[in-house]
Amino acid sequence: MKSLHVFAAAMIACVALGQKPGEQVGSTLDTKYTMAVHLQYLTYLPLDYDKDPAEKWPLVLFLHGAGECGTDLDKVKVHGPPKLIAQGKQFPFIVVSPQCPSTKDWWSVDPLVALLDEVEKTYRVDLDRVYLTGLSMGGYGTWSLACAHPERFAAIAPICGGGLPRLAPNLKGLGIWVFHGAQDPTVNLSESQEMVDALNAAGIEVRFTVYPNAGHDSWTETYDNPELYKWLLSHKRAS
Repeated sequence: MKSLHVFAAAMIACVALGQKPGEQVGSTLDTKYTMAVHLQYLTYLPLDYDKDPAEKWPLVLFLHGAGECGTDLDKVKVHGPPKLIAQGKQFPFIVVSPQCPSTKDWWSVDPLVALLDEVEKTYRVDLDRVYLTGLSMGGYGTWSLACAHPERFAAIAPICGGGLPRLAPNLKGLGIWVFHGAQDPTVNLSESQEMVDALNAAGIEVRFTVYPNAGHDSWTETYDNPELYKWLLSHKRAS
């Protein structure tokens, strides 16, 4: 009897849609969809942030690697800008460093967009000077987020990551500086090379730094280099 009721309900649904059993028809979904987002993150404000209440500041969004996933936010300070800040370095921009809950989640675009929205609403962010960088898993996340929402960024610096070459044309107008170690045993150099080749094929200018003797850790030298930050800050979002 239960299966009969289910069949009857399905028939009613089909009739409501104007669809006959055995037919295949096209439909459109128009709805609002929301998702729960839970992200811990570190925020750094420049020393002069409170001097002028009207001043807006550049923002760097940093995505860590797989080893820093979890619920211990201090792990995010192991590498990259959060590490340097923990050591006492001062930056002339806001730095936001989220923590991916687990390696199975990787970096998903929607939660990061939600975080970016929240940060830009909470702090005095110069929307024309928002930058994105990440290492390893965060390098993949950098490519993914930038290709999905290139309009949000002025420049990106993915380190030892990879992306979808077919989406490379989306990045037109962004400053792009890619880094990788030639001896990387974890993420092959070809992952970055394929994205660089796709950018070149699309006529998009890109800088590509390959450290000939570096393994997977191509990020320490990169983030220790003041030229990276000068280069980021030299870019503004394209019109």
